[in-house]
Amino acid sequence: MNMDSRDKGKPTPLIRSFAYAIEGIRTAIKTERNMRIHLFISFLVISSSFFFSITKLEWLFVLLVIGGMFALELMNSAIERVVDLVTKEFHPLAKQAKDLAAGAVFIYAIVSVIIGLFIFLPYIRELFF
Repeated sequence: MNMDSRDKGKPTPLIRSFAYAIEGIRTAIKTERNMRIHLFISFLVISSSFFFSITKLEWLFVLLVIGGMFALELMNSAIERVVDLVTKEFHPLAKQAKDLAAGAVFIYAIVSVIIGLFIFLPYIRELFF
């Protein structure tokens, strides 16, 4: 990606900034295994949401959890890239930065699963019992 246009102090047109954001998402999907896992699970969750006809409030929680997971995973990937750019050698602070970012994603993933259980378990129970 050529960053010359951003470095000259000129404001970036809105459409171009959207294109940069979309390119970042594409890059993450192509290069980050965890992003592809999140994408697959999101597809399953959205499909299940339609199948069970969840409420509007439940949809809000599902969409917030999915959007938050993608956003946090993108931030984690960005932090990893910046750390790798700064140092190729092992450094305890570089490791900590990567571990902290991964920990944030992990905590959000756990909370997401708990929210998913709260939403979907009653529907699953009703379906089978």
